Amino acid sequence: QVQLVESGGGSVQAGGSLRLSCAASGGSVSWRFMGWFRQPPGKEREGVAGITTAFGTTKYGDSVRGRFTISQDKAKNTVYLQMNSLKPDDTAIYYCAASSESSIRILSPSGYNYWGQGTQVTVSS
Repeated sequence: QVQLVESGGGSVQAGGSLRLSCAASGGSVSWRFMGWFRQPPGKEREGVAGITTAFGTTKYGDSVRGRFTISQDKAKNTVYLQMNSLKPDDTAIYYCAASSESSIRILSPSGYNYWGQGTQVTVSS
């Protein structure tokens, strides 16, 4: 059974940093895309960052570009999200997702097959 397990969330003051991790396990599927999404209270889920696992190509949402970095460790089947210069607006539940599809809109939730349980990130002013 495929599992995506996020870790690294927590509370931080504005301007601080956090690093989220997402460990994928189970199944024999080759993930072609992995992404990070977030859902603030009362709002829709939005794409934060995505990466193509074969080439390491990355894409970021407009609100996080220049502050967040997605990376992967293929040997560990783990994807990371380094978040710097955090703002109160970054407060949300952050979800890791994986896709085995051949082509997706990498920042759209609809293209992803599997999701983690989410980890809370709270940024105080």
